[in-house]
Amino acid sequence: MLITTHAIVLSKLKYRDNDLIVRCYTQKLGVVSFLLRGVLKRKKGNSKAAYFQLLSQLQLVVMYKNNRSLQTIKETKFNNIYQTLHTNVLKSSIVMFLSEVLSNVLQEEEENETLYSYIETTLLWLDTHLEYSNFHLLFLLNLTRYLGFYPDTKQIDYPYFNLSEGKFEQTSHDRYTIFGENLTLLKQLLGTTFDALSKVEINAKQRQSFLSMILLYFELHLGSFKTPKSLQIFNQVFN
Repeated sequence: MLITTHAIVLSKLKYRDNDLIVRCYTQKLGVVSFLLRGVLKRKKGNSKAAYFQLLSQLQLVVMYKNNRSLQTIKETKFNNIYQTLHTNVLKSSIVMFLSEVLSNVLQEEEENETLYSYIETTLLWLDTHLEYSNFHLLFLLNLTRYLGFYPDTKQIDYPYFNLSEGKFEQTSHDRYTIFGENLTLLKQLLGTTFDALSKVEINAKQRQSFLSMILLYFELHLGSFKTPKSLQIFNQVFN
């Protein structure tokens, strides 16, 4: 059946000489993989392949069949056209990193309107703002709300946060308990918005430490989560 849906590109892989396999997070179907035949041929390639840059926001007309692992795209056009995400070096590094994280955590083939809207609107925020050095930290922290393990803030005044339990505690129990700078930053980010993010002051070392902590948090709550391969390059470029 033909389905029209918005989609965000998560990954792409060259297949044979002229084909691409593209994995997208779609508004109506969840995660779907597509086989794009001949998209890399010289005559067609440049214009068609340009649609499928990482985290591009598209509108697709899909020929969808339940029994297929690779679906077919009948029509493609941009839903939103970025101004800076694929041309600014620092923003491009964020795109590369977050696309890998999202590819890792988004597995379901089902509609999730609120999660899709969150990813869509925050990427548009990043595209249009000049102060974004902590964007990825708040993006990942807020993403846990949609994945089912957002920190329990009922006892936010307690001096420790247990990563494995996802809650604040009065005492330190194990090696997954955080305190100090990471705890202070966690409390700051839990109480802020993207528009107020520039007021949160973090140096490069703190940013890298907090990112390692939030990735560990993902690993503890998502059994299949793997540390992104792009993390080292991301830290070098961004910090």
